[in-house]
This record gives sequence, structure tokens and C-alpha cells, in this order.
Amino acid sequence: MNPPHLDRSGSERFFFRTGGSVKPGFLARSISIEKFITIPHIEYSMCRISNIEVAILGLLCEMPRYGYEIEKTIEERNMRNWTEIGFSSIYYVLKKLEEKELIRSKVEVVGNKPPRKVYTVTDEGYSVMKENVKQLLSSFERVISAFDLGLMNMSLLGTGEVIECFGTYLRSIDDTLVFLNDSKREMEGFGLPKHVIALATRPLAHVHTERKWVEDYRNVLEKEESI
Repeated sequence: MNPPHLDRSGSERFFFRTGGSVKPGFLARSISIEKFITIPHIEYSMCRISNIEVAILGLLCEMPRYGYEIEKTIEERNMRNWTEIGFSSIYYVLKKLEEKELIRSKVEVVGNKPPRKVYTVTDEGYSVMKENVKQLLSSFERVISAFDLGLMNMSLLGTGEVIECFGTYLRSIDDTLVFLNDSKREMEGFGLPKHVIALATRPLAHVHTERKWVEDYRNVLEKEESI
């Protein structure tokens, strides 16, 4: 994402412009075209760490863990549905966090099991984690969707072809809704905290909104002779 522009008031101003003519349907979906989205600028005292580092550090803020235990927790919580964490990257991230003195490690030997390295968060690690959570919860991030590329170039297709594509897209949305609703019910069944269940309810709200837009625009196209 291109860096935001700061105005004199200290606000981040995101703007996205397009050249040439723009289809009404595209305007309806991309409401930021030729407009500014102004978001209050917030100053933070710490050095920003990556999202993957936040994910790993957050798990260690819960309790000390060793590498395989972190991987197991990521799998159990289906964290790869909303974070980009590869198995091999876990140890790379742990090394970076330790170099930044946000975590420390010690080797433990339990019974006849092989030695294992256990990671614990430092006081600085807790402070950095809290500031990063504040920043993540305070900043809007525009999601880049390949669907918009299709919208921009759909005049190459016939109206019937586009309507057919939209039908397929709606079916894929419905599959996603089933998955998210199942995840929500499973989380509720385990009695997980509300902020964890929000990991299902937030995307549910987004997907419902996307479905309505696609369905409404498809209805418009069905009444048009051309795109």
C-alpha cells in the first residue's frame, strides 16, 4: 500500500484517483474515487513490528511457549485463515524478536525428552505489543482485491458473460458464509471470549455487504442492454 499523505493538521489522507471514464457500478463500490478518506493521525513511541511478529508475540504474551507449541496453537486456532504464518517462518520470527530483546529464551529438559527452547516475553516486549495492538485497532487498512481488476476490465466481456461470472462469484461467497457461520458456532460452542468470536463476525459482516453489492449490481446489469 502506498504511504498515506499527511496534511498540516496531522491527519493521514488516503486518496485514490482514476483516469478516463468510470462506470457507475465501479463508482458505487469504490466510494473513495475522487474523494478523500481522512483518518486521525496517531503518534506512537515505539518501533513498529511486522504483523507476523505481532501474531507470534501475542501468543507468547499469553504464556511462555516453545516452537512446536506455537505451531500447534496456530493450527488449533486456524490462525492461518487471517495471518500469513508459515511453519518455517515461526523460528525466523522468534529469532528476530529475540534479537530485538522483545522475548528471551532458555533451554529446558523435561524427563527423557530432547532439550527444547522455551520463549518468554520481556517487559519491553509487553510494551511494544500493547502499542502495536493500539495501532492496529486504530488504523483503517484498504484491502486490495483482484475482483476490482475484473470490474475495471469487464467491458471486454458481454453482459451475459459478466452476469454469469457474478453468479459464480455469489456461489463462492455463499460457500464462504457457510464456513464463517460454522466457525462462529464452533467458537461459541467452545465458550471463547467475544473478541475471539469477532474474528468470525467481522468478516461475516464484510461478506454479507459484498454479497448484497454484487447481487444489486447484477440486477442492474440484467436490465441493461450493454455494460
